[in-house]
Amino acid sequence: MTLPLIAILRGVTPERILSVADILLSEGFHMLEVPLNSPDALNSIQMLADKYLQEPNQAEPSEQLLLLGAGTVATHKQAEAVVDSGANLVVSPNFNSQVINIAKQAQAYMCCGVFTPTEAFNAIEAGADCLKLFPANVLKPGGLKALRSVLPAQTQCFPVGGIEATEQSMMPFYEAGANGFGVGSALFHPSMSDDDIRRKARDFASVWRGLSN
Repeated sequence: MTLPLIAILRGVTPERILSVADILLSEGFHMLEVPLNSPDALNSIQMLADKYLQEPNQAEPSEQLLLLGAGTVATHKQAEAVVDSGANLVVSPNFNSQVINIAKQAQAYMCCGVFTPTEAFNAIEAGADCLKLFPANVLKPGGLKALRSVLPAQTQCFPVGGIEATEQSMMPFYEAGANGFGVGSALFHPSMSDDDIRRKARDFASVWRGLSN
């Protein structure tokens, strides 16, 4: 079972990216993001694309497509470099219409960072596939609930920032209308062992499935 959780692999290196990806994909994750401020990030992204996205990205009806790419994509030049690397996922920390346009022209899935209603509606109008509500630990579930009251019902909302693998952390956002989450240091940190990462991945999967069942 795949999960609506974006794995934010900040600090991952090319030497480790494929082993980390194998763990997360085997645990049901299907969205992996390498932030551009990670060491040699574009190389890691290209390695992901070369290994997992070379074949036609077709899934069984019960599965979801793999979405592999970059986070912290804040400028049009960065967006161009990301899609040139073969990525099909672009995640920004902010609203930038050029970044959205470049991602969509490359047929990549685009998750746009927003905080205010103005940014959210601008991102939707520009063609973003989902909204990254960031920083979620400042917006809080009440902020998401307020945004949900005015956003189109089909809008995909992913809180990001401070999300832990606990019901106490995730449930209030889920009840406020979160469609999934972006999860960072609580899932992956360069200091973690492979066993640590697998355990954290299972914790996140277990909490999400408990909420959504």
